[in-house]
Amino acid sequence: MISLYTAPTPNGWKASVALEELGLPYRVHAIDLLSGAQRAPDYLAINPNGRIPAIVDHEADDFAVFESGAILIYLAEKTGQLMPVDAKGRSRVLQWLMFQMGGIGPMMGQANVFHRYFPEKIQVVIDRYQGESGRLFGVLDRQLADHEWLAGDYSIADIANWCWVRTHKWSGVDIGPFENLQRWVAAIAARPAAQAGIKVPFDLEAMMAATRGGAETFARGGQTLVNMGGSKD
Repeated sequence: MISLYTAPTPNGWKASVALEELGLPYRVHAIDLLSGAQRAPDYLAINPNGRIPAIVDHEADDFAVFESGAILIYLAEKTGQLMPVDAKGRSRVLQWLMFQMGGIGPMMGQANVFHRYFPEKIQVVIDRYQGESGRLFGVLDRQLADHEWLAGDYSIADIANWCWVRTHKWSGVDIGPFENLQRWVAAIAARPAAQAGIKVPFDLEAMMAATRGGAETFARGGQTLVNMGGSKD
C-alpha cells in the first residue's frame, strides 16, 4: 500500500494518474493547502520542502518520496512499467520528464500566478510567461508530429506533461494552433486511469462547476497561496 499526500493541482495529478495507470493500491491523504497543512511538522517529516505531492511506500519500510518527478521515476522503477529499462529508452523518457519539470511546469505555473492570482496585472510579465508556455507547446507539438507518445511507448513523460498541458485555459494559453498536441491531449484524456487520477483527492472541475463563482473562488484561493509563499513542488 502507498499513502499519497496530495491536492488537486497538476503536480498532484501526476502522482495519482501514475498510480492509477500502474494499478497500485493507494490511500489518499488530502492536504488542505489553504490551512497550511503542508507546513505541519508531521508532513514536513515526509516532505521537508512542504509541498505536494509526496508518497510513503509502506511495502518498502515506509520509504518516503517527495517531488512529483521523483515520485514518477520511483513508481516506474518499482513496477517496471511506464519507463523502458534500456539506457537510451530510459533517457528519452527522462529527457521529456525534465522538459516538463524545468519548462512546462514553471512557465505555466508563473502564467497562472500573474494571469490568475497576482492582484496587479502586469501585462508584460503575463505576456512573457504565456508566450514561453506557448513556445514550449510548440516543442511538444513538433515531437508529436511523428510520434504517438513523447518518448516511444506511453510513459511517465506523457503523464507529467499532460497533467499540466490539459490546464492550458487556466494559464490563458491556447492550444488551437497545435493539432498534434490536441490529438495527444485528447488521447490521454480518454484513458480511464487519467480520468480517475484527475479526480484525486476530489473532482475539482465538478466542484467548480457546481459552485456559484467556483472559478473565482478557486482563483482567490490561489492568490492566498501565492501570498503564503507557494504550495506545490
